Amino acid sequence: MSSSAGSGGAKAKEIFAHCWQRNTTSSCVLADPNAGHKVADPVYTYRQLPSGTGSNKNARIFIAAGSTISLPTLLKELNDHPWLEPEGWLSVDPQAMIIEQGDIDIEEKLLEKISSTKQGVGSATARKVLGRGATLEWGPQVRLARDVEELKPYLKSVRVEIERALAGGQRIMLEGTQGTELSIHHGSYPHVTSRETSVAGCLSDAGVPYNRVRRAVLVARTYPIRVGGPSGPMGVEMTLSEIAKISGVPLNEIDKTEKGSVSGKTRRIAEIDWEKIRMSVYVNGATDIALTFVDYLGVENRSAKTFNDLSEKAQQFVRDVERVCGVSVSLISKDFGVAGLIDLREWK
Repeated sequence: MSSSAGSGGAKAKEIFAHCWQRNTTSSCVLADPNAGHKVADPVYTYRQLPSGTGSNKNARIFIAAGSTISLPTLLKELNDHPWLEPEGWLSVDPQAMIIEQGDIDIEEKLLEKISSTKQGVGSATARKVLGRGATLEWGPQVRLARDVEELKPYLKSVRVEIERALAGGQRIMLEGTQGTELSIHHGSYPHVTSRETSVAGCLSDAGVPYNRVRRAVLVARTYPIRVGGPSGPMGVEMTLSEIAKISGVPLNEIDKTEKGSVSGKTRRIAEIDWEKIRMSVYVNGATDIALTFVDYLGVENRSAKTFNDLSEKAQQFVRDVERVCGVSVSLISKDFGVAGLIDLREWK
C-alpha cells in the first residue's frame, strides 16, 4: 500500500517500480489520469496504469471500481504494453467511471483558479454521483467501463480478484493517487482534488478491507511540490535556483525535472513542512516512509550505496523525519533509476 505526503505525487512514485521487480506475484491498483508517474526501468511516464507495470511483466494489473478512466490514455498505454492484451494480466472493474471530453471542457471553464490539471476527473466523479438513474441536465451521461466495447475483454470485479489473490497468498501493492494534502476532506480546500487520497480512501476505492494491509508506505519528497500556479498553501517556498545552489544539481536539470508531465507547468517547490508530513503519516496510518529526492540535499548523495555513504546533512534529515513522524524511513531514492535506491527495509 503506498500513498503520498504533501501535494504532488508525480515522479515520486518511481521508487515503487524498483521494489516491484522483486515480487513476481505482486498486483497493483491505480486510480486517476491527472498526474504522471515517471519510471526509469524501462523509461515510461504512466498516467493510467500503475507505475510498476513495465517493471514486472509477471504482475497482474488491476484498475479498481473507484477509478476514473481516460479511455484514450488507457488504450495508448495498453498499446505500449502489449503483454497485457487481453490474456488476463489486466483487470478493469466494470464500475470504473469513464471520463468524457465534456468533463475536460467543464473543468477548463471552472478550475483555473485552483490550478487544476483539468483532466476531467472531478467532473466525471460528480457525474457518477449525480447520474444514478437520472438524466443529467449538464455534461455527458454516465458511462462506466462495462459500457465500453474496447474494455469488455478486461472486465472483472477487482474486489473479487484481489480477494482471490490474497486468499492464494499473493502479495498486492495498492498504489494511491496524489498527495494527502490534496484530500477532498483533509486537504487545504478548495485547492484539493475530487477524492479522498488517504490509504483509507484508496482501500475503499479498491474494495480492500483495512485489516488486510501489512505495510502502508508514505512517499515523501525532501522538498514538497505543488502544480504551478495558484494551487494552494505550502511551506516556505523556494526557487529552483535556490534548490540548485543548495544541492549542487545543475539548474537546467532541475528545471527539466520539475515540470508536470500532465500540466507542463513548472512546479512550485518548498521547504519541508514538518507538521504536514507528521499529519500525513497519522492520517494514512503509515508504517514506513519512502523518502525521495535526497540528491536535493546534496548532489554528492547520488554516489551513495548505503545509508552511511550519504552526507551528514542527508543522514540527519532522515533522522529528523523519523523523529518527527515516529516511523522508519525504509526506502531512500537519491537518483533516478534502480541504482538510485537505498533499501533499508526489514520486510520484503
